[in-house]
Amino acid sequence: MTIPSDKLLIGYDYDAWYGYSKKVPVCVDVSTKNNSQTLICGMSGSGKSYLTNQYFARICLHGGTDSMVYFADFKQDDSFSHLRDCPRYYPYDKTIEALDEVYDIMHKRQCGEDTSRNFVTLVWDEYLANILALLGSEKKKAEVIMHKVSEMLMLGRSLAVRLVITCQRPDATAFPTGSRLNFGVIIIVGATLESIYSMLMPKELIDKVGSREFHTGEGIMLWQGSELRFIKVPVIRDEEKMKAICIDALTR
Repeated sequence: MTIPSDKLLIGYDYDAWYGYSKKVPVCVDVSTKNNSQTLICGMSGSGKSYLTNQYFARICLHGGTDSMVYFADFKQDDSFSHLRDCPRYYPYDKTIEALDEVYDIMHKRQCGEDTSRNFVTLVWDEYLANILALLGSEKKKAEVIMHKVSEMLMLGRSLAVRLVITCQRPDATAFPTGSRLNFGVIIIVGATLESIYSMLMPKELIDKVGSREFHTGEGIMLWQGSELRFIKVPVIRDEEKMKAICIDALTR
């Protein structure tokens, strides 16, 4: 099935896959007319990094050659080792530099100094771990960073500035003043504690999850806070091509 050019593939419909052996795409509109700020959650072994690589590659393709992407990799996960020589890859103690660059772009657009509206996307892997580490050593700095993230989540859509944040648990500690509610795309993969659902979804949607037990690469996608879909993450047949797409986007 052909995916429309204005849509981005998240995965395949879980129930169609297991009930009818059909690949029914689950897609979202990530154009500037919608809120495509994205939160990806999953515990260790959930397939979160595998999904993040795919999602990042699709964003790189979707944005066109004039889009800009940045990748902040706090834990320097081996899943992203292919990105380490790219000029807009920011490891461990440099992740805040990536945030500051994208935040500066957003403010220049907000004040009219920059009138461009090409997509600028920051992928921040293991954001919660990054914030908790800073809270333990530089609390004021961590608070400034969380404020900037909250501001970007609130204002970014109209300025074509987008965050893709991944973490194991979306604790309120790292998302003050209800900023978790500003994600338009929420993806939770793998076996998940109900407490994670309760952080992000109203009870009526949690009830729809019911007794489903998700394995690695399976889970839920919540679109614009109301549309719940159950997904199975695709298997990438040509991982080298996927990696090349990401490397090119972080380099050009």
